Amino acid sequence: MNDSVPSQWRNFLLKDVTFVNLMMRRIYNVLIVANPYDAFMLEDDGRVEEKIFNEYMELGLRYPPTFTQVSTTEEATRILQSTPIDLVICMPGTADNDAFTVAHNIKDAFPDIHCIVLTPFSHGITRRMENEDLSIFDYVFCWLGNTNLIMSIIKLMEDKMNLEHDIIEGGVQMILLVEDSIRFYSSILPNLYSYILEQNKHLSFEALNRHAATLRMRGRPKVVLARTYEEAMDYYNRFADNILGVISDARYPKGGVKDAEAGLKLLREIRKRDPYLPLIVESSESSNREKTEREGFRFVDKNSKVMGIDLRHIFEEHMGFGDFIFRDPLTRQEIMRVHSLKELQDNIFKIPDDSFRFHVSRNHMSRWLSARSIFPISEFLKNITWDKLQDLQAHRQIIFDAIVQYRKMKNIGVVAVFDRLKFDQYAHFARIGEGSLGGKGRGLAFLDHIIKMHPDFNQYEGVKVQIPKTLVLCTDLFDQFMDENNLYDVALSDATDEEILHSFLKAKLPERLRDDFITFFDATKSPIAIRSSSLLEDSHYQPFAGIYSTYMIPSLDDKQVMLQMLACAIKGVYASVFYHDSKAYMTATRNLIDQEKMAVILQEVVGKQYDTHYYPKISGVLRSLNYYPIGNEKAEEGIASLALGLGKYIVDGGQTLRVSPYHPRHVLQTSELEKALRETQTQFYALDTAHVGQDFQVDDGFNILKLDVKSAEKDGSLQYIASTYDPNNQMIRDGLYDGGRKIISFCSVLQHDVFPLAPIMQMAMNYGAESMRCPVEIEFACDINADRTGEFYLLQIRPIVDSKQMLDEDVVAIADERCLLRSHNSLGHGIMDDVCDVVYVKTNASFTAKNNPAIVGEIEKLNEQFLSRGQGYVLIGPGRWGSSDPWLGIPVKWPQISGAKVIVETTLNNYRIDPSQGTHFFQNLTSFGVGYFTIDEVGGNGVFRQDVLDAMPAVEETTYVRHVRFDAPLRILMDGQKQEGVVLLSET
Repeated sequence: MNDSVPSQWRNFLLKDVTFVNLMMRRIYNVLIVANPYDAFMLEDDGRVEEKIFNEYMELGLRYPPTFTQVSTTEEATRILQSTPIDLVICMPGTADNDAFTVAHNIKDAFPDIHCIVLTPFSHGITRRMENEDLSIFDYVFCWLGNTNLIMSIIKLMEDKMNLEHDIIEGGVQMILLVEDSIRFYSSILPNLYSYILEQNKHLSFEALNRHAATLRMRGRPKVVLARTYEEAMDYYNRFADNILGVISDARYPKGGVKDAEAGLKLLREIRKRDPYLPLIVESSESSNREKTEREGFRFVDKNSKVMGIDLRHIFEEHMGFGDFIFRDPLTRQEIMRVHSLKELQDNIFKIPDDSFRFHVSRNHMSRWLSARSIFPISEFLKNITWDKLQDLQAHRQIIFDAIVQYRKMKNIGVVAVFDRLKFDQYAHFARIGEGSLGGKGRGLAFLDHIIKMHPDFNQYEGVKVQIPKTLVLCTDLFDQFMDENNLYDVALSDATDEEILHSFLKAKLPERLRDDFITFFDATKSPIAIRSSSLLEDSHYQPFAGIYSTYMIPSLDDKQVMLQMLACAIKGVYASVFYHDSKAYMTATRNLIDQEKMAVILQEVVGKQYDTHYYPKISGVLRSLNYYPIGNEKAEEGIASLALGLGKYIVDGGQTLRVSPYHPRHVLQTSELEKALRETQTQFYALDTAHVGQDFQVDDGFNILKLDVKSAEKDGSLQYIASTYDPNNQMIRDGLYDGGRKIISFCSVLQHDVFPLAPIMQMAMNYGAESMRCPVEIEFACDINADRTGEFYLLQIRPIVDSKQMLDEDVVAIADERCLLRSHNSLGHGIMDDVCDVVYVKTNASFTAKNNPAIVGEIEKLNEQFLSRGQGYVLIGPGRWGSSDPWLGIPVKWPQISGAKVIVETTLNNYRIDPSQGTHFFQNLTSFGVGYFTIDEVGGNGVFRQDVLDAMPAVEETTYVRHVRFDAPLRILMDGQKQEGVVLLSET
């Protein structure tokens, strides 16, 4: 021992920590009350039970928690009466109840049980929570389908249960998070735990053997959540010596009242007692930055797209996570970096004096050791402060000796995972990676599950119902790709979509994937669709439908060229997360872009090869709610849109055949000769299989051909799906005949039962809605052979989320005189009373459809202004909104009108277009509770008082569009059962 070390610190003994005694109180039995879709998602996509099991094995624990899943309060009660349950998690329920109702019922019957509520957030839920007694529940979380949140909930509960014991027993550290925003802590906790567990796993490698490593992982820092000033101060007063750092919001309750400076007051009090503890303010109010930094605290902006990255950097720099970086105290430049305890020991005498003094005087080394669960040295060094011993060499020697002694002391004493060897033509669904399948991937896995649960899908001889052969690249591969290629800077910049795509195409995918892809090619032997499957896309409560890219590539004999095209397509899908429209959509949905993760689906394209193009005989979109019932149709009987060729034609708003699966012989479009000729499909989409190369574009349809139906006639693909117009007899004959125009009627399938399309659609719709406990939209594709055999492929399922707001008055009974707008053919349900603005297309005598493309830009600019202000508006215009054919309406994309609360289609004397059907708009409309009105004043069907709007002063007026504002909010009522909607004029 060096003589420079004072005697009281020369002969010391470190007390070892018995990690086996930590984390003794666990959650053993979890009861999840959830609808079948969420239960399936947790089990098969999130693999919560598997993740928990693996972690327990790594921690050396023998009894991982078991998960019991039920769908009703009655089932939950039976389980609770017969089984010892440690934690109940109540998730969004069915149409008859919600998470709060279920949780209240359970707490009423079992008041002592730990109970967590998960709920999707909406205006209705937020209003309800203002009057909800949340104190009876342990926590309330915001549920957006992120299964890692379940892991975080269990961690948070177990940390709280073991906090006091583990701190006293082993000196375990904690991070104090002070936050009352349910949505925010639901987002940040999975990130915190992910980072802490990842860090802990890496650090466990310093142990001498696997058993020691797994035990040491029990000493990871705990996370403690406080939601008020008083709760936070209580934790600090009790455990001040074991806090690694404090992350606090600026505004939360103090003394029972929301205090805008509660966070600053808390941190000021803590700073008085501990001058060097890392203190961080996170706030969405940018005005707090100056105040925060003026007082020496760190600031993180909640609105930042890289908040998670900013927080991680602060953790690494100030809370001891990651490598220890010795810095020059004046320039803050890195001088030396140490990765392990052994490296610190080897370099302790090489660090420059001024850098060493800077870190020792601020207790940085003790904190770094605490974060690595090296508690004996950390506790020992914590008491040897610079105030007590201002001798650099003595500090170096004490640290060196403590490390040596510690080291001497420690020296004493399932969706299938893709496998190239197993994946062949008989396999159909596999995953690469350990992350999420994403929204579409979850939907596909769920569809596969539904087919297996209902064997009657395959009751028809010669007809196979299935999902296409699929390989999912999970979301962790997206993270790896972004990090290894340093793409976040350009991705989050204001670069154009083309510049972003160019940067992504230059990046590299992991080399190890090449052999996996070739195996998939060999097993599939067809063109491949490369589809987006983001974490938020098609999620159960906030679907992101049709926002990201889907590419298709042909099947080629040259597998190397096919590999190059596939790599470009995958990178193109990744890039689409950061395109302008995607960012605008994130803003509209109030999601942070760094919450978004992208999985990619590689899937065989359904269809057949015809010359140099490829397409299926039938594509369809099926909805279990029919918002436009005609004749004997009922809303609950659903509706399908059918088309020849690739399904992109349907979702782009092309002309399709509308049919109810329960009334296949009654098709409005073919009921009259003129209507049949006017409304039949005349074009279709096919994959250009001759287009080979790496010339990928932002437009994911760059290699999709738009062909005339005459091309399909030449291909010989119209058998069973076309009728023939006989001009001599002025009639339409079912089937194909020489001469005469071909009508895409699907007559042989729908009217003559050549193929059981209608009953299969009924099953898909009913079983899908039953399993999800809500209305659904299903995409499918079908190929029929000459011998009437065929395959029906389910491609995608997503929920149609309906508002549950109650209407106080009968919409039908409201007099026309009270209405600014009235529709007898409306989409949506509920009440809106927060919209003052109306944006409408000017339809004077000079209006012509040829100007429709120019109108798009004017509306987009106005929409961006509304989004920036967080306000909504009513949007009115002639024809079909979002039509791919600008002659049929204004060809906007959803992000360009995403701020609208009500969208209205109107008619003119010389411009009457039938209502929209078959676009992704309907999914987004129902997801966000947006109303969609169809008004045909020319035909005497509805009310549109344009004279009222024309008489008002314009807030803004462009060449084609006017924006007016009412003094008081408009009252908007929508009855989804009766398809009635009104926008009322002010009574004053």
